[in-house]
Amino acid sequence: MSQTSADTNLKATAGYSIEEGNAASRNAYEWAQKTFATRAGKPGEPARDLAGGFSNEIRFGNERLGIGSDGIGTKIEVAERLDRYDTLGYDLIAMVADDLIVAGFVPTNLSNIIDVNTLDYTVVDELMHGLHDAAQFSQIAVTGGEIAELGNRIGGYPGARMNFNWCSTAVGVLHPSLERPLSGANVRAGQAVVALHSPSFRSNGYSLARRALTKAFGEKWHEAPYSEENAAGLNVDTQHLTTANAKTWGEVMLAPSLIYSPGIAAVLDAGLPLHAAAHITGGGLADNFKRVLKNGVGAELSNLFEPLPAMQQLALLAGITPPEAYLYWNMGNGMLLVTDHDEAAAVVASLRGNGYRAQVAGRITAEPGVTLQVGAGELRYEG
Repeated sequence: MSQTSADTNLKATAGYSIEEGNAASRNAYEWAQKTFATRAGKPGEPARDLAGGFSNEIRFGNERLGIGSDGIGTKIEVAERLDRYDTLGYDLIAMVADDLIVAGFVPTNLSNIIDVNTLDYTVVDELMHGLHDAAQFSQIAVTGGEIAELGNRIGGYPGARMNFNWCSTAVGVLHPSLERPLSGANVRAGQAVVALHSPSFRSNGYSLARRALTKAFGEKWHEAPYSEENAAGLNVDTQHLTTANAKTWGEVMLAPSLIYSPGIAAVLDAGLPLHAAAHITGGGLADNFKRVLKNGVGAELSNLFEPLPAMQQLALLAGITPPEAYLYWNMGNGMLLVTDHDEAAAVVASLRGNGYRAQVAGRITAEPGVTLQVGAGELRYEG
C-alpha cells in the first residue's frame, strides 16, 4: 500500500496546516536572512548555509556557537487540565536542546520567558523546579528569564490556577570533533539511519491529539481512563510519568519529552561519525528528515520503532489514517541519525550505553523521497 500526505485533507483533520506553517517559516527566515549582513565580519556573524534547520550558527572569532528558540505549544493546556506543572521543563529544554544537537551544537545555556494572565507563585515554582531537573539531566545552565503578566492577552483552560505560555532560547557550542555544523551536506547513498525511541508524544501534534480526544471522549477527555494493552510485559517506570504507567488520557498526553542531546554528544565524544540528524517534531518523520537530505538523496526506513500503544489507540478512536499520524506525531521515533554503514552498530551501542533505546532503522538511497515501511504498509513521501 502506497500512501502520501495528499491522500487526505490534513488541515481539516488537525485544525492547522503543516504546508502553510512551513511556507510562513520560510518567509520569516527570508526576512531574517536580510539582517545577516548587519553582522558580516563582526562578532555574532550568522552562518548562511544552514537554512532549513531549527537553529543557526553565530561566530565569535574562532568560537562557533549555535542558537535556537522554541516553546511548548498547546501541551500547556494538558498541564492546566491536570493541574500538574513539574514535567513541562523537560519539554521546554527538549525542544531547543535537541534542535541544537542535531546541528552539532552541544547545549550550554538557556533563557526563558513565561507570559501569564495573572501570576501564581506556586505554579511558577513547579515550572521552575521541573526546568531545574531537566537542566541537570542535560547539563544546561538556565542563565536568563522573565515573567510577564499580560492579563487577558493570555488565555487557556478555564479554571486553571494560571494560564501561560512558555518559550525559551538556548545556545550551545559546536562539538570540538566537528569542523562545521551538521547540515546534511555529507549525506550519501549507502549510509545508515539510526532511530532513537520516543516514549511520549513529546511536545508536537497536540492540536490534532486534543481534537481527536475531544471527539472520542468529550470536553473532559483528560479524565477518560487509559490502559496500555500488554502493560504487564513492559518495563514500566513507576517513579516518573510515562505513557506506559498513565491511568488517564490526560496523563498520557502530559508524559514528558525525552532529551536526546546528552546521548548525541556522547556519540560525538566517542569519535563516531555523524553526517546529519533530524529532530522529529511537527511534520513527523518524513518532513523533518527531508530537511537534511540535501544532495538529491532519499531514505528507506524499514525498521523504525513501533508507534506507542497510545498513538495506535488514539488513531483508531479518532479515525486518523497512518499518513496523517506519521505526519503529525513522532510515532515512537524522536530522532533520526545518519552515520556510516560500518559504524552504525557502534553508534547504537553508544546510545544504548547511555540509557537510550536505539536501533538501525534504514538506509540512505540514491533516489529522492522518504519511504516508511511500517505496520500499516508502505508510506511514501516525495522529496
